[in-house]
Order: sequence, then C-alpha cells, then structure tokens
Amino acid sequence: MVNYNPKTWFQLIFHSYSRQVMKTLMPTLAFMAVYSTVVCYLYLDYFQLPDIQFHPSIAMHSLLGIVLGLFLVFRTNSAYDRWWEGRRLWGAMVNSTRNLALKLNAYLSPESRADREWFSKMIPNFVYATKENLRRGVLLNEMEVVSADFIDDLKKYKHKPNRISALLYERVNMLYKGGQFTGDQLINLDKELKDLIDIMGACERIRNTPIPYSYMMYIKKFIFIYIITLPFGFLTDSGYFTILIVLLVTFVLMSVELIAEEIEDPFGYDLNDLPTDELSGKIRENVGEILLQV
Repeated sequence: MVNYNPKTWFQLIFHSYSRQVMKTLMPTLAFMAVYSTVVCYLYLDYFQLPDIQFHPSIAMHSLLGIVLGLFLVFRTNSAYDRWWEGRRLWGAMVNSTRNLALKLNAYLSPESRADREWFSKMIPNFVYATKENLRRGVLLNEMEVVSADFIDDLKKYKHKPNRISALLYERVNMLYKGGQFTGDQLINLDKELKDLIDIMGACERIRNTPIPYSYMMYIKKFIFIYIITLPFGFLTDSGYFTILIVLLVTFVLMSVELIAEEIEDPFGYDLNDLPTDELSGKIRENVGEILLQV
C-alpha cells in the first residue's frame, strides 16, 4: 500500500504512482492520439467539411456520458467496498490474534514454556499461511518450524491454513484434557479460534467472488464506444485541439477503471493492495511479545 501525506498536493500530483499509471495507459493514449489525429485530418483537411455539425454525435455523447457515469460510480464504489472490507477483516485478524495470545498468556502457567513457544509460532503461522493462500500459494519458508515433521506434514495439505487451524484446535484440546484449561477457558479459546476461521473465510469470499461479468463487460464496452466516438463530438468546435481533449478524457476514464481493477482484489501485490505483509509481521511481533515475555 502506498504511504503518503494527503496535504502535500504537489508531491501527490507528481508521485511515482502517477507516472506508473501513465506508463500503463501509454499504449492506449498513443492509439487514441493517432486515431484522433487521423479523424481530424480526414474531416478538416482531406474532406474539408468544417461546417457540418454532428448534432447526433453530441446528443449521443451526452446520453452515453450519463450512463457511463452511473456505471463508473458503481464500479468505483464496489471496488472500494471490497478493499475496505478486506482492511476491516485484517484489522479483525490483528485483534483476534492478540485476544487469543492474551487469553493463552493468562491461562498458561509461566512454567509452560514449550506450550507458549508453540503457540507464539503457530498463531503467526496461521496468519502467514492465510496471507499467501489469498495470493494462491503458501510460502513455506515464512513458516516458523514447531517440530521436525511440521513442514513435511504441511506439504500434504492443499489448504494449509486449515491444517494449521486444526493443529491449533488439537493442541488446545490436548491441554484441556491434561487439566491445564478449564471448560470455561476452553470455550473462550474456541471463540477466538473460530473468529480466525471466519475472517479467513470472509477474505476468501472477496477473492473468489469477482464483480459480475455483465457489469465488467458493459463498463469496458461503454468506455470504448465513448472514447472511440469522442472526436466527432468536438471536431467542429475545437479543430485539432480535439486531440488534446480526447487524450484528457481517455486518461481520466481509463485511470478510474485501472484503479478499480487494482483494488477490487485487495490481497495481492499491487501498490494499492492491503499491506498484509506488514500486518502479518506486526502480528508475529505482538504474539511473541505477549506469550514469551513472562
């Protein structure tokens, strides 16, 4: 995620991200520049028809602009809602792991060093596995080893966060049967473990449920029709300045669509995606501090 100061207007305007967006859109802008130039030349110089007014084109752009505006509002709102819900879920992940660590710290005796170390590694392991599972792969080198066969055991399972969660449940149940937890404490821990699964499932719902295809198709189709016919709406009044107008409108419309595409799946590696790597590191640091500093 990009860190920035919202009060520095000049730096925001010329931020490196703006240059990256411009680089991404450059092929489209180059095509529209050539296309607009050809249209202007054929209309103004080759056929020499400057007095013909394209009133149907102007009316069409007015109507298309209203429809396109409604679609873009839906597009940006839905994409931002997905991004913001993902951020809320990862905030809940931070809180749930802290709550679980705090309760384990209160329930486990200071002498239970082995159990404390095991949970201090496995709780962050679940978070790291969830983070990478949302990116369609788990980096085993990010896992903290808790036993000699832990990594080999993890390789057997396709959904590795589920396996880690099962190991957490098994360890808690074993300690309960060993008399280290009471029934009430077991219920409290079960709630926190359940919350971790619920958060992971909600994140997977965002990742696995894209924007409906019909909306995506028609938004892109409307943008294409709008900008490809845009030169005809300005030729008679603006002449060759139509090229600049078309490039500006194309840049604005395509930038909005590009940003929406980037943030609608907030768990990846794009610049505006959620800082899940940093949050995972913070969770590992917090859980270790809670459980081991006794």
